[in-house]
Amino acid sequence: MISERILSRSFVIFLLTGIFILFPNSISAQEEPEVNIGGALRFNYNLSSWKEGQKDRGGDFGYDLFRLNVDGSYEGIYVKAEYRFYSEDFGGDFLKEGVVGYNIDEKRNIEVGLAKVPFGNERYNSHNFFLNLPYYVGLEDDYDMGMTYTYTGEKFEYHLGFFKNSEELRFGSETENSTRRYSYDVVGRNKETNQFNGKILYKPESFKQHKIGASAKYGQLYNLDTKDNGDRYAFALHYDYQTEDWIVKAQALTAGFNPKNAPGEPRDIILMGAYGVPYEVAADFEIYNIGISRIFDIDTKVFKHIELYNDFGYMNKRKDGFEDSFMNVFGVLFSSGPIFCFIDYASGYNHSWLGGNFVDDFAVGNPDAKWEARFNINIGYYF
Repeated sequence: MISERILSRSFVIFLLTGIFILFPNSISAQEEPEVNIGGALRFNYNLSSWKEGQKDRGGDFGYDLFRLNVDGSYEGIYVKAEYRFYSEDFGGDFLKEGVVGYNIDEKRNIEVGLAKVPFGNERYNSHNFFLNLPYYVGLEDDYDMGMTYTYTGEKFEYHLGFFKNSEELRFGSETENSTRRYSYDVVGRNKETNQFNGKILYKPESFKQHKIGASAKYGQLYNLDTKDNGDRYAFALHYDYQTEDWIVKAQALTAGFNPKNAPGEPRDIILMGAYGVPYEVAADFEIYNIGISRIFDIDTKVFKHIELYNDFGYMNKRKDGFEDSFMNVFGVLFSSGPIFCFIDYASGYNHSWLGGNFVDDFAVGNPDAKWEARFNINIGYYF
C-alpha cells in the first residue's frame, strides 16, 4: 500500500513538471492558486426480489458512499479529482477521476491523468442511480490513464483521447489488474493498453436543444500468458435532446474483444471488474438504449425539483447459445440545493447486479432466467 502511494505521488509530480515545462510563462504570472474542496455523503435503502431474507425483514438501509472532490486552478492550468470511499464489500476506497488540465483558450483544453474517456452521450447515457447497460461493460462514465483534447464550438464538438492503460495499481511485470475501481475495465489475464478514442458532436444551429454524435474507440489487449497483443473496438451513434422540461438520450453501439489467450482458454468471453469483484462479459455484442425524463419545478420546503424518468437497455450477444440481457429503470429524482434523492425501481434480465448468477449473466447467461427487480432509495448531501 505504501509503495502504491509513493508511485501515485511520483506520477502526479511527473505530470506537474511536464506542464511547468510546457507552459512556464502562464504559470509564473500568478502568485497563488485557487483550490475548492467538496464532496458527498450518501445512504442507501434497497429491497431485492431475489433476496428472501431481505424480503422477510423489509429491506436494508445503510451506508453507501463518502467522497471528496478537489478543484484547483492556476493561470489556465487546473486540477480536478474525485476520491470515493465505499464499504470493503464494494471495493473499499479508490480514485474515480484525477486530472491536470490546461485551458488553451475558451474553446480548447487538454487533460492528463485518470481522465474521462470520450465515448457516447455525456456525462451519462442515463438518468437514474444505476446508470445503463453500457456502464456495466465499460462504455459509460469510464475513466482511464491517458490524455484528452476537447474542442467545443457553437456547431461542432471534437473529443480526442489516447489512453496508455486503465487504472494501474500494482505496476508488476505480470500482475493482473486490481478490481478496486469505479468504472469497468478488462481484468484477469488481459490488460487494456494503447487505446485511441474519438468523438464528434453536431449541434444544429436552428435546433440548439439537439446533439447528434458518433464515437469510436480502438485499443490493444495484452495477454499475460502468451505475451501477445489482441485488440478491442467499439462504435456508437448517439442522440441527446434537452430543454428546461425534457431530456431524451438514445444510443446504439457495437463492441468486440479479440484476446490472444493461451491455448484452451475461451475467446468468446472477457473478464471485467469494478467495485472489488470481476465477472464475465460476452466478447461480441451490441447495446441499444433509450432514456426519457421530465423535469417539474415544485414549491415545497424540502424539495424544489422533481425529475421523472425511464431508462431502457438491451444487450444483444453475437454468440449462439448466449442469452441476451435487458435492463429497465423507472424512477424519480427529488432535489433541492445540495440534497438529491433517487427513488428507483430497477429491473433486469440476465443482469449481474439485478438478480440471477452474478458471474456470467453478461456472458452466456441463463436461458431459464426471469426478470428480477430492486426497489432502491438513495439519498445524498452534496457539498
